Amino acid sequence: MTTMTDTSNAARFREFKMPDVGEGLTEAEILKWFVQPGDTVSDGQVVCEVETAKAAVELPIPFDGVVHELRFPEGTTVDVGQVIIAVDVAPGSGDTAPAAVAAPVAEPEPSEPEAPKGRQPVLVGYGVAESSTKRRARKGTSAAVPAAAAAAIQGEMNGHGAVVPESRPLAKPPVRKLAKDLGIDLATVVPTGEGGIITREDVHAAATPVPAQAPAPIAAAPVAAEAQAPAPAVVTTVGARETRIPVKGVRKAIAQAMVGSAFTAPHVTEFVTVDVTRTMKLVAELKEDKEMAGVRVNPLLLIAKALLVAIRRNPEVNAAWDEANQEIVQKHYVNLGIAAATPRGLIVPNIKDAHEQTLPQLAASLGELVSTAREGKTSPAAMAGGTVTITNVGVFGVDTGTPILNPGESAILAVGAIKLQPWVHKGKVKPRQVTTLALSFDHRLVDGELGSKVLADVAAILEQPKRLITWA
Repeated sequence: MTTMTDTSNAARFREFKMPDVGEGLTEAEILKWFVQPGDTVSDGQVVCEVETAKAAVELPIPFDGVVHELRFPEGTTVDVGQVIIAVDVAPGSGDTAPAAVAAPVAEPEPSEPEAPKGRQPVLVGYGVAESSTKRRARKGTSAAVPAAAAAAIQGEMNGHGAVVPESRPLAKPPVRKLAKDLGIDLATVVPTGEGGIITREDVHAAATPVPAQAPAPIAAAPVAAEAQAPAPAVVTTVGARETRIPVKGVRKAIAQAMVGSAFTAPHVTEFVTVDVTRTMKLVAELKEDKEMAGVRVNPLLLIAKALLVAIRRNPEVNAAWDEANQEIVQKHYVNLGIAAATPRGLIVPNIKDAHEQTLPQLAASLGELVSTAREGKTSPAAMAGGTVTITNVGVFGVDTGTPILNPGESAILAVGAIKLQPWVHKGKVKPRQVTTLALSFDHRLVDGELGSKVLADVAAILEQPKRLITWA
C-alpha cells in the first residue's frame, strides 16, 4: 500500500541516472565526483566526470537541490540507466529518506519512485527509451520472474543467482559464424545482449587475450557481499616483478576495435618512399604567409591535403563494407580521422567534411582536434563517422608501419619520420628530405590497383606540391 509519505518522498527526492552517451556505448566509469552529500547543486552544474569507451565527459545535473547520496564511488563502471546520484529537491520539508535509499524490506511488491515523464537528460539526442532496463526482484519477495533463463544468466554475470543449466548459447547466425571464424566456443562467451543473447562485441571481447585473474576468496556471507557497491578496479602488483592493470575504458575499446578490424577486414599494406624536400620548403614558406597567421603549419597539414586530393581523384576508395546488407557504401564526403596518442590511450577523432575545407580551414581544424584530444575533451561524436585516417608514426622517429584500419573505414595512411638521406636527384646523389608512406586498405572493397593509385597520388603530390593546385 502506498502512503502519502511515500508519495511525498518520491516527489521530494529525484534520481539522476547514467545518461545515454550515444554511439552504442552502454557503460561508463566514474572518474571523479565534484560534489558530496550535503552540497547544494543547481540545474546545469557539473557533478561528476565519467570515462566512456571513447572519451572523458563531464555530466551536468538537470535540476536544483541538495545532494542526498552518491550511489557509486569513484572508479566504478556503471551501466547506462543506473542511478548514480540522489538529490533532495525540497530540502527542509522533512527528515524521511526516499524509499529507494532505505534498506530493502521484504514486501509483496517492491515500489520504486516513478521516473519523471518526458525528455530525460542525455548527452546525445532527446532521451533514452523508458524502462529499457529491468531490475531484479529483491531477495525475500514473492514476485514472479517472467524470464527465468535470462534472469539467471544475468545473475551469474553479477556474481549471484542460480546456476543456469547447460543449454545451447543464444546467438544470431552471423555471430555464430564470427565465433567459428575466430575459433571461439560460444559456451565460454559471457553474453551482454538483451535476454542473454551473445553479440558480436561479446565474441570480439572473448577473442582478446585477458590477463589471468587471481582466485577470488570464498564469500562467507553472499547476501552481505551482494549489498555492497562494486569496488573500483585497481592496479594490482604481484610481488615486485609484475603489474596487472584492469582493461577498461579507452584501452578496452581499442582492444576490441583492433581485434574486430584485424579479423574482419582483410588488410593489404603497400609502401612507397618519397622525396618530400619541396613539401618541406612549402611548409617553411606557408609559416611566413599572412593568410596562415594564427594557425599551425606543419608537414601533416600538407599530407592531409594530399590525401584529400588523392581521394578526389580516386573516389571509390572512400567507401565502407556493409556486411549485413552485403553492399559497398560509397561515401561522397570525407571525414578525415587523425590518430592521436593521449594519456588515456589512442583515439581517432575526425574532421567532418574535410574535403570542403580550404588549407587555412584545414589547419585550424587540425589544431583544434589535436588540442582537444590532448586535454582529454574529445567528444564521442567527434570520433564517430570517420571514413579514412592518417596516423603519424614519424613523430616517434619510426620509419613506417603496417597500420590497422579503424573499424568501418576503408583505408589508413601511416606517415614515417622525415629524414635527411642520400637521394638521386637530377642524376646526382644529394642529401634530400625523405619519408616512407604506408597505406593499409580493406581488400574486400579496395583492389590492389585502386590502393596503389591512391598511394602513388599522395606520393606524387608530396614530391611536387604544385600538384595540389593542378590536380585540384
